[in-house]
Amino acid sequence: MRVLFVSLAIVIIDQVSKLFVKGFSIPLFNINYPGISYAEPHEFLGSFLKITLIENPGMAFGIDLGPAAKLLLSLFSIVASAGIILYLYRIRKEGLKIRVALAFILGGAAGNLVDRVFYGVFYGYGPLFYGKVVDFFQVKIAGINLLGYNLDNLPIFNVADISVTAGVVLLIIFSRRTRQEEGMEDQTAEEAKAAENNLGDKPLS
Repeated sequence: MRVLFVSLAIVIIDQVSKLFVKGFSIPLFNINYPGISYAEPHEFLGSFLKITLIENPGMAFGIDLGPAAKLLLSLFSIVASAGIILYLYRIRKEGLKIRVALAFILGGAAGNLVDRVFYGVFYGYGPLFYGKVVDFFQVKIAGINLLGYNLDNLPIFNVADISVTAGVVLLIIFSRRTRQEEGMEDQTAEEAKAAENNLGDKPLS
């Protein structure tokens, strides 16, 4: 279960990056870091990559289906994260690659879950489970026409989103390779068995 340290590292990196752009206040230690201005782009890698703080009130791409859906989404994320942890325990002695891919997905899901569960309380705008996910990476792309809409930028995302996407891609790649390797092993075993049968059928001289 050491791969859970990968998930933990992702959550820490994700949360530190969000606090850096969102800002935070700890009155007990007289700390008040304002973060960056909301929805104001800050160039990071020229015009290609900008840091633009926005808050996602609901699901992906800012889809907000209301308070009830937000609560259900948070609860679903908790159940899904627990399911991944249990599955990682079940396959703890199997291939490392698949487990690392799942750890990336878990870390990303947990990172955004922290926002949804605690940020409303931490920033004083809502109760538990009603926080908004902090997004800030804005990537410029060549103009793409999709269903009549011109896209010049990818939807704004965060470290947790990157982790989930990377985990899914790695999981697909590693799963395919595993199936291919298992198929080759089965074929080799069948050929060896056939060769053994052929030798057994030959008359002794």
